[in-house]
Amino acid sequence: MSVAGLKKQFHKASQLFSEKISGAEGTKLDNDFQEMERKIDITNKVVAELLSKTTEYLQPNPAYRARLGMLNTMSKIRGQVKTTGYPQTEGLLGDAMLRYGRELGEESEFGNALSDVGECMKQMAEVKDSLDISVKQNFIDPLQSLQDKDLKEIVYHLKKLEGRRLDYDYKKKRQGKIPDEEIQHAVEKFEESKEIAEKSMYNFLENDIEQVSQLAVFIEAALDYHRQSTQILEDLHSRLHNRMNSASSRPKREHHSRSILSTIESNERLQHNGISSNSSIKLSG
Repeated sequence: MSVAGLKKQFHKASQLFSEKISGAEGTKLDNDFQEMERKIDITNKVVAELLSKTTEYLQPNPAYRARLGMLNTMSKIRGQVKTTGYPQTEGLLGDAMLRYGRELGEESEFGNALSDVGECMKQMAEVKDSLDISVKQNFIDPLQSLQDKDLKEIVYHLKKLEGRRLDYDYKKKRQGKIPDEEIQHAVEKFEESKEIAEKSMYNFLENDIEQVSQLAVFIEAALDYHRQSTQILEDLHSRLHNRMNSASSRPKREHHSRSILSTIESNERLQHNGISSNSSIKLSG
């Protein structure tokens, strides 16, 4: 950094110290400018919060999110295009139901019902995956771009303005000790930065309908998810009621209990016949 640059940084630091510690008054900008600055500050906060909370809404388990992020980072390092998807809770529940439904078998009404519900849960997981993709592409990504570009640029202009304001106030308070040309140059730079920052804030705030449209797209995606989920659940509800009606109208099977002794005798006969058969096979061989 040049000597002039170092000198300017010293002026800014000195003025800031004077304002923070001594309570010195700095140059105040007009109310309209301050109101725009306030709105930009809130917008910055809400965008950061929305990015965080929307991700939590779509992927509520922080451990899974961390693991998923690590796996996808490793995939990028290895040059793999395919990424790992978030394990939806509906899908995990569906897998468990399908597994135990198969183990209980087709003769079990409970097992068949578990299979029905498990399949529907898997379908809902797929619908949730579609919601994740849609919201990320049409809501999260545009917000991220807004934070990384538009808002970042405005914040840059505001910081530059604040730096030039501090430089101007420092020189203004030392009028007579500092050449008038330096003070004039400082006020011109201050005005220039104010104009740029004001214009960038105004343009952004006047076009905030873009953020409204992004919210609308988010709600449309959520609405579509709930519509599809409702249809899946309504179909499942009807199927389960049909199973219940069918089971209640079916005649009950009679159960004949066998004594332990008869079971042992039956097993012994089977074992004896099996040995006899083997013996006869050996003899014939």
